Parts: sequence; structure tokens; C-alpha cells
Amino acid sequence: MTETVERYVGQSVPRREDAALLTGRATWTDTIRLPGTLHLAVLRSPVAHARILGVDMGPALALPGVVAAFTGEDLADDFAIGLPCGWPVTEDIKIPDHPPLARGEVNHVGDGVAVVVATDRETAQDALELIEVSYDELPAVVDVEAALAEGAPLVHAELGTNHCYTWPLAVGDVDAAFARADVVVEGRYLQQRVIPSAMEPRAVVVNPDPVGGGFTIYSSTQVPHFVRDILAMVCGVPDSKLRVVAPDVGGGFGSKLNVYAEEALALALARRLGSPVKWVEERSENHVATTHGRGQVQRIAVAATREGKLLGMRVNLLADMGAYLQLLTPGIAVFGAFTYCGLYDFGAYSFECQGVFTNLTPTDAYRGAGRSEAAYAHERIMDDLARALAMDPAEVRLRNLIPPFMQPRTVPSGVMYDSGDYEACMRKAMELVGYEDLRKEQQRRRESGDPVQIGIGIGNFTESGGLSPSKVAAGVRLQSGGWEAATVRMTISGKVEVVTGTSPHGQGHETVWAQIAADALGVHPDDVEVLHGDTAVAPFGRDTYGSRSLPVGGVAVHLSAGKVAEKAKKIAAHLLEAAEDDIEFAGGRFSVAGTSGPAVTIQEVAMAASLAANLPEGMEPNLTADTHFDPPNFTWPFGTHICVTEVDTETGRVRIQRYVAVDDCGPIVNPAIVDGQLHGGIAQGVAQALYEEARHDDAGNPTTATLADYTIPAASDLPNFELDRTVTPSPTNPMGVKGIGESGAIGSSPAVVNAVIDAVAHLGVTHIDMPATPEKVWRAIQEAR
Repeated sequence: MTETVERYVGQSVPRREDAALLTGRATWTDTIRLPGTLHLAVLRSPVAHARILGVDMGPALALPGVVAAFTGEDLADDFAIGLPCGWPVTEDIKIPDHPPLARGEVNHVGDGVAVVVATDRETAQDALELIEVSYDELPAVVDVEAALAEGAPLVHAELGTNHCYTWPLAVGDVDAAFARADVVVEGRYLQQRVIPSAMEPRAVVVNPDPVGGGFTIYSSTQVPHFVRDILAMVCGVPDSKLRVVAPDVGGGFGSKLNVYAEEALALALARRLGSPVKWVEERSENHVATTHGRGQVQRIAVAATREGKLLGMRVNLLADMGAYLQLLTPGIAVFGAFTYCGLYDFGAYSFECQGVFTNLTPTDAYRGAGRSEAAYAHERIMDDLARALAMDPAEVRLRNLIPPFMQPRTVPSGVMYDSGDYEACMRKAMELVGYEDLRKEQQRRRESGDPVQIGIGIGNFTESGGLSPSKVAAGVRLQSGGWEAATVRMTISGKVEVVTGTSPHGQGHETVWAQIAADALGVHPDDVEVLHGDTAVAPFGRDTYGSRSLPVGGVAVHLSAGKVAEKAKKIAAHLLEAAEDDIEFAGGRFSVAGTSGPAVTIQEVAMAASLAANLPEGMEPNLTADTHFDPPNFTWPFGTHICVTEVDTETGRVRIQRYVAVDDCGPIVNPAIVDGQLHGGIAQGVAQALYEEARHDDAGNPTTATLADYTIPAASDLPNFELDRTVTPSPTNPMGVKGIGESGAIGSSPAVVNAVIDAVAHLGVTHIDMPATPEKVWRAIQEAR
């Protein structure tokens, strides 16, 4: 009788992280309390653009409890360089100096002007109000199109322009494609700025070691290894003297994929004062000092035949950099260049992006960075094309999908997608939502003049996930390798330790990595300990972003666990006095194939490997293995999201009636975690589509400075999500996995906005910019009438 071996990969194993998070036993950066800690507060500019004429610290320094206060000039010698940009996308890109505290000039509301260090947080905040700053206010520019106009105010006068870079891409003969087209459709779409609004604002604690001369840095970050490497450069401290720990992190969404001024300031001041220094962000600071997402003006045009077959596409972007270039600011829009063609098959494609400086908070990564913006544009233009041809939006898409492929193929943007079966995915979503019946119901409501109309919106997408190949990263001038590291070792007791270079902030790595290792080694997931987020424990890593955790970091765990199992097999053969080829491994036991003789467990092998008294000749002791995995290509998850909205034509109110999402991220390790990632991502895409927008007046003052003004949807504002999936393995890694963390945010915003417009298109409405608030929808209806 064949023994059934339990497999954990593919099961919804409960998240082991949740117990601590739900019972208040998590360790957040703000809960780290070290003896003698001093508290840092930052005085921020209340104006978007001004010369600093003078700063009077006297009243603040006189406040009891204040230990020190500094301006940018005071700290100039504490920093070897300014905050660096890690993605200079072109050779001639313009990069302004970005000191951790402003020197001589402020360039956006929230720019740091001075710091106070006090014995407690409240005193430090009170002291800020006593600092007197004299400003000579300068003209500000807050709109990317206006910033490029002749005579526009300059964000950085020393650069002589607000133009940061131009990045082009062209594949095929685009002019010829447009010349022979029966129809050309053009669209101008806005990607409004959004504020990431993680549940936990940013925070940092720096603890100096007076004996060893090093520093331990606790930070609410997605990228502890980046923080170590970059702070070493900024502060002139050897990286070997910096230990960075990311404790429990309450969300990031790309905003914590950065190294910020406050981290550099805390390190510099801990070094100066010889005491632990802590900074915890206020929510109002978060709105102006943490990077914003999106911020683009998109112009896209498609050329097609009268039958709806695409021939070519042109994309022109203006990307809002804000006042400075943070770690990845210039590359975000460029990263999307390769996916504006979406899932569609045509012959000619051109893309050009201009980065533009404005007097606003810098932009940077936000969930789905670059890819979400691309999907929004290509799905909006597909609906516009369908209207121009009087065709059903689904039919236009189906006529243009790339045929199924299981090995990498070149797509219109010139890159290679790994695998895909887009039609099967789309048809599954249409069947699940009942597409034909919905169209009949829509027609019935239109004919009856129902004031509440329904719309059906489709969001097809693919994304470059598994951000990884180091050679590709170098090719687009990204200053980072794309590999990931993992170590798997078995202890003398037979337990398993996994050390991963990825750093989770809600993704469930501890659970999923334990499932992967458990299957490879024949143990229970409870016997696997996953260590992460500490550069002293995991010295090598490229961290967590870009849907790379599983297809790069998880695969590294899988490969290391496989190496451990192979070594254990050699030792088991030695112990059983059998040929290695005759050894079978199942259920954590090694036995000789075809016999009922003795067997050894992997735990017994681990003990033998540790004792090292009876090992094959020349074999090193212990069961441990390292992997640095650098895949040959990105992975390309894909999906079809369909949103059904009800729009009250008398008030403009939008209600999502149904939301169906069919995604393909290859084989799934933990279905419940996949669903959770999709729930969160869809919620963020819906929020951008209907609610969120970081707004500023003409002088650069934020008008959404608090959560009272910046609308984040509650659970009651969101529908139930109906999720399903197809499975198309990736050939780029041995697990076939693709990643899922950003997919929900990529497919959802175009699906929702297309549904809103579709509900009122018969009234003459063809365009509404995000967020589609009731007022915007109502005004669009009135203007169309």
C-alpha cells in the first residue's frame, strides 16, 4: 500500500504571523524603547518654495527637556553625500542635490528645515513651535504641463529647467501603422497623486554602540538591506558597522521602499549625541514627507482596422517627479514602458516619458508602480476604441489578445513575456460575472429610462513581476542587483531554520516559506523557523517590492531546501549502506527502494550530520545550504477584472454592484494568502478610481493634509470580491510561480472607471478622470446633456 505523503504547498495553511498581530504582541518600531532614548522632531516648511533667510533656535533651545537643535547648515558636515537617486534612467538626467535638511532653500511643503532633539516626544514637538524661520517666498509650480511651459517658475534654478529626463522606446514602424489605419483613437488620462497611507506611519530608532562603534537601526521599512547600504554612503559609516532591523511593519505599499531623510538624520544625531534617537512620523507629516504615488499625464493613441484589430500604439507621458528624486522616482514611469501594450498583439509601438520637477512632495513607488498606470491607459483606450467602432468592449479585446504561449515570446514593446493564456482567463471572468446577461440588463435599464444605470468595466492586465534579473536592471540603469538570497539549515534536533533576504510587511513570508521548506524536507511547517528583516541575521538580500518575494525569494528558499535534501540523501545512503540512486525520500524518511529494510528519518540524518562521526569521505558536517537566485527574466502575472457599477444619474453616486477577478500567478503556494493579497490590492485600486486624490492649491499648499480631507474607503464602501484563477506556470523558475502582491491594484482601477463611464456612455459621457466622485460623475452627465 502506497503511503500518502502530506503536501503543504497548495494548502491554505493559517498565517502564523497573525497571532501576534491580532493580540497586540507585535513589535513595531515605535514600541522599541531603549534606555536614554532622545526624541527627534522635524520642523517642516509651510510653503512650497522659498529661500530660507534665517532660523532662530533660541526659544526652542531654552525649553526644558530640549537637548539640541540643528539646521541643515549645522549638519552639513555630518553627511558625506545627499540622499541618492538609485535609478538615473538616462545619462543626461538632471539630479538636484537632496540634503536630509534643506540648506538655503525649501522646495515643497514638508521639506525639512530644522530638527529638535528632546527627552520626550511631546517636548520635541512643542519646541518646533518656538523656532522662528524667515522665508523669502518664491513662485511655485505644481502642474507638470505648466512646469514645462516657457517662463515657468524653476523648482531648482541651478538646473535651469524643470525637465528632468526624456526616456524613449520604439519598436516597429509606428508611423506606417498609423498611416494605414482605418481608425485612430487618442486619449488623455490623468493618474492623480495618491498618498500610500500605510496603517503604520514611518518610524526609526538608532542605537549607537559605544564599545564597537557601530549602530543598530530599527526602521519601519520594506528594504532593510537598502537602508544599510545607502545610509553607509550618506553618513560615511562603513556598512559593516550598521545593523538594520525591520521589525513588524504595518504596511508599505511602495512608500517604505525608500531611504528617507529622517533615517539619515537619526543616524547622524545618534552619532553626534552618543544616545539612542527615535523619530516617529505624525499622520500629517506622512501626507507631505512620505513619497506620493502615481502623478502622471498620459497621452495614448492606438491605430486599428475597422474590424478592431490593433496595428500600433503611441504613448507619451509626463511624469511628476516632485521636488527631488527619491530612490526610484525617475524609474517608476519608465518601468511601465514595457506593459502599455498589455496583453494585446500588434506590430508597432512607441513610448516616450518626460520626467518633470514640481514644487510638491517627491513621487516614488506605489503598489503596481508603473504597471498599474500602464494598465489603466491601455484599458481606457480599448474602451474608447470600442466606442469609436461601435463594438462591444469585450469583443475588441478578444480580437487582439496574444495567443496562448507556454515559453517566452517577444511582445510589441520588445520584451519577452514568460507564458500566458489570456483568452482562457478573460472568458472565465466573463462567464463568472454573467457578461451577456449583464449587457441585456443594461439595455433594459437604458430603454426604460431608469435613473440608476449599470455599467460593465473590464480591466485586463499583465505586469512585470518578480523584479529580478540583474542584467536587465543594469540595462535600464537601476543601481541594484535583482538576485535574492536564502539559507536553509537543519539543527541538531532536526528542526529547520530558513534565513531569507526578503523582508515582509504583511505578505505572509513566514507562513509561505515554511510551507516550501516543509515540503522539500518532509517536515511539518511548525518545525520551520523563518528569520528575516535583520541584516545581522540575513546579511545578503534585496528585500521586498515589485511582486518579487515568491518568484525570487521563495524560489531561493526552494532551491536551498532542495540542496539540503540532496545532501541528506547522500548521508542517508551512507548510513544505510546503499547506493544513493537506490534511496527513496518520502514523508521525511529515507529508505532503500524495493525493500522493507531499515530507514532513517531526516531528523536522524541531521543529527548524524552534526555529530560528523559517520559521514561520507570528504563531506563537510551539518545540513545547510545557501542560494543566491538571479532569474533569467521577470515573471508576468496576468488577469481579467470585471466591475459592475450602478450609477445614479441624478446624483452621480457610484455603487459597485459586483466585482469579479480571475488572476493567473502560476502555481499557488497558499490560496488564502493569494486571496488576501488580491483583496488588499483591489481595495487600493478601487480607492484610486473612486475616492483618493492628493490635491494642492496653485501655491503648492496641500488641501488634503489630513485624513479628514483625504478620503480612504472603509470596508463598508467596498463590495465582496468574487475571485477565481487560472494556472499558467512560468518557465523562468523551477516552481513556476509568478507573484500576486500587486495584481489587484493593477487590474482594478481601469475596471472600475470603465464601468462608471460605461453606465452613462449612452448619455454622451466618454471621459471621467479619477477619482470618479459623485460630483465629477454628475457634472459629466450635465455637460453631456
